This record gives sequence, C-alpha cells and structure tokens, in this order.
Amino acid sequence: MATSPQHERERNRRMITGTETGHVYRVTGDKPRLIDEDLGRAVELVQRRAMTDGRHGILVTRHSAGSFSVAVSADVPYGVTRESCEMGIPHP
Repeated sequence: MATSPQHERERNRRMITGTETGHVYRVTGDKPRLIDEDLGRAVELVQRRAMTDGRHGILVTRHSAGSFSVAVSADVPYGVTRESCEMGIPHP
C-alpha cells in the first residue's frame, strides 16, 4: 500500500523511542497533533509497566517544544500521572 508524500513527511518528523526496560519513552516531533498522539501511546505503554510493578506513578516531562519523556517514577505516587516542564518557562 502506497503512502502519500504528506503522510510520509509527517511520519518522518515524529518518533517514540524506549528503553529496554520499558520504564522510559522519548517522544519527539514537530506537529502538535502527532506529538499528542505519540504521547498518548507512550503513556499507555508506561501505564502498563507501572501497573505491573504497582508501586510508582508516571512522569511526563517536556524538555523542549518538540521533545518529551514519559517515565515510571518513584517520585510520583502509584495511580497518578504528573506533568513537568524543564524548559525554563512556567508550566500551566
């Protein structure tokens, strides 16, 4: 099945990468809609891991305009997803 040039460009500007342990995923991209989709997928993957361990929550950190990490974190209570911003600007 062929893909359109636009779809190919969108696909090439986004990425989810994970660690072997499944504790941390990096999400990068330049289109807000696609970043949001990928963040949702990464959170789902990390939630599965957090539920298996049953001890820690999830931390979503914004590193720059198009760079995020999603991780199981001992600093977040089990059952909670917390957002953090490390860009040097206030996070709403």
